[in-house]
Amino acid sequence: MEYRIGQGLDIHAIQAGLKMRLCGVEVAADRGFVAHSDGDVALHALCDALLGAAGLGDIGVHFPDTDPAYRGIDSAVLLSKVRRMISDDGWSVVNADITIELQSPKISAFVPQMKRRVAEMLGVEESVVNVKATTTERLGAVGRGEGCVAHAIVLLSR
Repeated sequence: MEYRIGQGLDIHAIQAGLKMRLCGVEVAADRGFVAHSDGDVALHALCDALLGAAGLGDIGVHFPDTDPAYRGIDSAVLLSKVRRMISDDGWSVVNADITIELQSPKISAFVPQMKRRVAEMLGVEESVVNVKATTTERLGAVGRGEGCVAHAIVLLSR
């Protein structure tokens, strides 16, 4: 059995009047992410972690923000494509851990739904997916409410 660990990171600015989607779940908020796609930072970080672990580059290589085909795309579609890429290369997800840094809104009530949604998208048991949220105690750009950061770590096997 071969194992690989991958790490992903994404950040997007936040702006009034846009939708906020995290882990494929619509979050009730008066502001959302500025992005070429739907801006789901958590799924973008997860895609990068999966691609990195499999040695398949990164999300920008496969889905560049200069390509109009990805304008406004649901990041769940991107994750589905990434999942297929790693599966075609013989890899399976052992576990995934996602951390979302966001000052507001508070998203703890959405975490169980996010965890279920990510597990569904990855085709794994919910018990191997973890989603957690933290603030930055009002420090930095995230603390000022200017953006959101997501980190993801995955373990793959084949």
